[in-house]
Amino acid sequence: MNAEAPPRVEVVVTPGCHLCETACAVVDQVCGGLGLGWRAVELAGLAEDRQHEWRNYVPVILIEGEVHDIFRVDPDRLRAALA
Repeated sequence: MNAEAPPRVEVVVTPGCHLCETACAVVDQVCGGLGLGWRAVELAGLAEDRQHEWRNYVPVILIEGEVHDIFRVDPDRLRAALA
């Protein structure tokens, strides 16, 4: 049994995307302040159906696998969703 829980927040990104960099910075700040883990996941590493679904919407911010935001993330909205 894995004692480490997966991070609650994931950000689907593509290399060189300035919106992705900004979203990751916001997620890092909010999650860090709440003591929560998060990770960035490259779109190219996802299943083909997810790549097709999200390729025009990165960054995609997921909370526990559910879409929270696309393109931009509002720190107050993210904080409230994680509280």
